[in-house]
Amino acid sequence: MVSAAELAVRETAPPDWDAFAEQHPQASLYHLSGWSELAREVFGHRTLFVEARDPTGALRGILPVIQQRSWLLGNFATSVAFFNYGGAVTDDALVAERMMCRAAEAAEALGCRYLEFRDVQPRRGNWSLRTDKITLQLELPDTFEALAKRLGAKLRSQVKRAEREAVQCRRGGAELLDDFYAVFAENMRDLGTPVYPKRFFRAILERFPSCCELMIIDWRGAAAAAAFLAFWRDRAEVPWASCRAQAKPMGLNMKLYWELLARSIERGCARFDFGRSSIDSGTYRFKRQWGAEPLPLYWYRWERHPRGAAEPQGEEKGRALQLATSVWQRLPLSLANTFGPFISGALPW
Repeated sequence: MVSAAELAVRETAPPDWDAFAEQHPQASLYHLSGWSELAREVFGHRTLFVEARDPTGALRGILPVIQQRSWLLGNFATSVAFFNYGGAVTDDALVAERMMCRAAEAAEALGCRYLEFRDVQPRRGNWSLRTDKITLQLELPDTFEALAKRLGAKLRSQVKRAEREAVQCRRGGAELLDDFYAVFAENMRDLGTPVYPKRFFRAILERFPSCCELMIIDWRGAAAAAAFLAFWRDRAEVPWASCRAQAKPMGLNMKLYWELLARSIERGCARFDFGRSSIDSGTYRFKRQWGAEPLPLYWYRWERHPRGAAEPQGEEKGRALQLATSVWQRLPLSLANTFGPFISGALPW
């Protein structure tokens, strides 16, 4: 009986972890051990790999956890930090609940204030639940011509507006990182969010070259829009996309997503994941115009001191972070890019 599985918590992934993730239909790209290891190698975070094994020793469940420490937010953990998809992967609902409880025990022993599971399905157990975030996904046809027809004349005209600016599209790997990062860092400053260090993206591209690539839209001789594209099975996902403020009126953000969708179909993907958004936010409306459909995200929490609310407010809603966001937006770009990489790795985003 799988529910009788033995549980263990390791600080390094066992040798059969990735093979299990690669074959299990519930696993996301970020369940592969390398993504958690990046958090340890780049930011110095502690990694926990919760495993469940049946009496024969075969792996039957996995749950990656990343512990973060922040001078602003204290000590907390996430499955998994920096990305949208984590949580337990197993065929048995009871094993999933047991792994979550075991992870919570480990988080408590490490002094964490909370542990957040970024899941995509309902789970058993007495957890706080946050449902204010959703992901938006688009089913892709076999050809880009079919998709372009489905998207409609209004959207196509916005893309043509950008094409009249004689923009160019480039895609590749680490050789495009400087251009990607220049656009991304400026956009993050404008949003009031400390930027990840460039070495974070370089480490991803070096570790996962076959499933990650960059796309750049050039305008007037410089990168004006950029995206990071990740492929997993039959799905494409864009965890990071940015456009310079002065390029948006020319529709370069529309051209960027037009090319991202074309590339995804070229790679044989059946679904495009626009990433997470808050319901009815500006990014939510932008993604919906492409025909993307919202799917719920189930973010469960163990909390050391429960708030008693059915849906706890995210840490980013706190007054201190709202003030920090406002201040950060006013920083000169050079200062934001200097100090941002020292802060971003300890934030819960």
